Amino acid sequence: EVQLVESGGGLVQPGGSLRLSCAASGFTFSRYPMSWVRQRPGKGLEWVSSIDSGVAITSYADSVKGRFTISRDNAKNTLYLQMNSLKSEDTAVYYCQKDAFRGQGTQVTVSS
Repeated sequence: EVQLVESGGGLVQPGGSLRLSCAASGFTFSRYPMSWVRQRPGKGLEWVSSIDSGVAITSYADSVKGRFTISRDNAKNTLYLQMNSLKSEDTAVYYCQKDAFRGQGTQVTVSS
């Protein structure tokens, strides 16, 4: 059974940083590209970033490029999202995603 468990969200001031983690199980993590998506209040799902299975290729939405960094540790079956210079518009529930499967999400709130 595929399981994705996100953690690391919370309340942070504008300009602050957070690091999200996603613990994966139930599949061979190292073989799959992974993504982060988010859902802002009252909005639909929005793709944030992806990383290939080999770690070498990453991609980002224009809205987070230069501020967020996706990474993975295949030995730990864990996906990460380092978020710096956070803005109020980054407030959302963040999900890690494998194919069409998502975890339960972790709330990120950026507010002073």
